[in-house]
Amino acid sequence: MKKLTAEWVRKAEADLLLAVRVSAQKPRLNDAICFHCQQAAEKYLKALLCERTLSIPRTHDLGNLLLQLLPTDSGLAKHRRRFARLTEFAVDYRYPGIHASTRQAQSAIRTTTLVRDDLRSCLGLPPRPIRAENQP
Repeated sequence: MKKLTAEWVRKAEADLLLAVRVSAQKPRLNDAICFHCQQAAEKYLKALLCERTLSIPRTHDLGNLLLQLLPTDSGLAKHRRRFARLTEFAVDYRYPGIHASTRQAQSAIRTTTLVRDDLRSCLGLPPRPIRAENQP
């Protein structure tokens, strides 16, 4: 695995770990949970782009990142809707006026965990529980 790919993976793991830990605390910070789930999925997609030596665009749109990967990783197409749902949390939920529910936060964690498992597999990484010491 390329060094830069491993850095993307570490960052992705940190975002997901933060979301999981915050979800167990009171008060529930649903907006932050959803945002960090989106960020974890984005960084995993960018890790795979990096590993495949594809360009890494500056975008939060997970669907666009997925489109770049489909020629080499067609099995990820099954996550198209999941990536679309996570993309919603990239920007708007960080500002006043829109708030994520507890149900959305729980769904974001489940969704991110599902796509994480497949992206790790594409990267040749074993499935692992989410914990602080996770390394690529």
